[in-house]
Amino acid sequence: MRGCVPVLLALVTVLAPATVVYGGLVGTFLPLERAIPLNQRVELGALRARDRARHGRILQGVVGGVVDFSVQGTSDPYFVGYGLYFTKVKLGSPAKEFYVQIDTGSDILWLNCITCSNCPQSSGLGIQLSFFDTASSSSAALVSCSDSVCSYAVQTATSECSSQANQCSYTFQYGDGSGTSGYYVSDTMYFDMILGQSVVSNSSSAIVFGCSTDQSGDLTKTDKAVDGIFGFGPGPLSVISQLSSRGVTPKVFSHCLKGEDNGGGVLVLGEILEPNIVYSPLVPSQPHYNLNLQSIAVNGQLLSIDPEVFATANNRGTIVDSGTTLAYLVQEAYDPFVSAITTAVSQFSKPIISKGNQCYLVSNSVGDIFPQVSLNFMGGASMVLNPDHYLMHYGFLDGAAMWCIGFQKVEKGFTILGDLVLKDKIFVYDLANQRIGWANYDCSLAVNVSLATSKSKDAYINSGQMSVSCSHIGTFSKLLAVSIAAFLVHIIVSMGSQFW
Repeated sequence: MRGCVPVLLALVTVLAPATVVYGGLVGTFLPLERAIPLNQRVELGALRARDRARHGRILQGVVGGVVDFSVQGTSDPYFVGYGLYFTKVKLGSPAKEFYVQIDTGSDILWLNCITCSNCPQSSGLGIQLSFFDTASSSSAALVSCSDSVCSYAVQTATSECSSQANQCSYTFQYGDGSGTSGYYVSDTMYFDMILGQSVVSNSSSAIVFGCSTDQSGDLTKTDKAVDGIFGFGPGPLSVISQLSSRGVTPKVFSHCLKGEDNGGGVLVLGEILEPNIVYSPLVPSQPHYNLNLQSIAVNGQLLSIDPEVFATANNRGTIVDSGTTLAYLVQEAYDPFVSAITTAVSQFSKPIISKGNQCYLVSNSVGDIFPQVSLNFMGGASMVLNPDHYLMHYGFLDGAAMWCIGFQKVEKGFTILGDLVLKDKIFVYDLANQRIGWANYDCSLAVNVSLATSKSKDAYINSGQMSVSCSHIGTFSKLLAVSIAAFLVHIIVSMGSQFW
């Protein structure tokens, strides 16, 4: 393995800032940070309140190259509280960087406009806020009422068109009472990439995004303020859909969220490869990532739950959402789930109710006494949950550790699988094939990201630790060599043309 080090260093030097390849399409790595109050204990009630605000956004339906985001943060509120994920995007001419929250529950990228009313002027995250100025970007253009993009946006009931100003506007109202309004802009987003067999730096693509001119509610607060929100939803106006439709990025993204220590992980616009991944089809024609959850088993025993309570219908269904901290089960599933857990551990723990939550006082390791849980989805795909995927350690009482059920009861509405369930797993959102896959994984390790081409279907590199697999170093080296050769030929031909 040590023999690979000089080559790896050379590759990282050549391709900095850190590039991965997918199917001849390539993107750069962007740092992703998570804002979280350090060493702050957070009550479950506060987490539920945060998720209620989050779900307000989901329920109201606000409507390749490979890009790798390094992730910070953890789903464990006992150690680090709760927060948000954010990264930087580069837009405009001249290019300017903006901090944006990563949100898989909405589609639109929007930034604070320089003319914004009630926008935060500072942030408790320790970042310098920026404001987008259409007048200062030579490549910015307003989206007019006649633009096809505006026609679609209006159909989603999130936008309107002012005939007087001839500009396409939007208003997003969230369930927690917060909201934002503004207008759509087209401008240049920048990437450092390899495309096919040509080395290209400072690549770019025009994208449509929102410029916020007014905000209300929690969006006006400064404690966790950022420059905007980066929607990773499946809709055609999301950046991933815009870029993949032009062949700039693949139509798939993946994440692996660490659940131990200080958390972290990786988020990739591309496909993470892992042989144990199982897939379940997405429910078609939905604005969010809906799956067909069919049953739940505790310790291998199926619970008596009518599958219809999970079925997608009006304001019902099962959603995968990395922006939700906890997990939420409809009452018809929650009650038998908690009852089965309590029965399984009754001889080894003391069940108690703490602030309305089902908890247990435990003297032994939870892994020794709490059962595995299996969420079973359409297509035979099961999601195996270890105790730390449905329990949260919440301090000590009478000399015993107190563990509480992290799943929350929903009287009606969606079953939502949040970070508590998603951690320590690779998740692949394969939009091209309309499916989601997952596999248990140690997310502190590097992940293999596909760089499959028409001639090589099994090539990959490691992402997350920025190293190339030694077993496949030849593949990547040949690609790099061909790219450099093609680049030199291009230079020679260009120089020669000056004398013809």
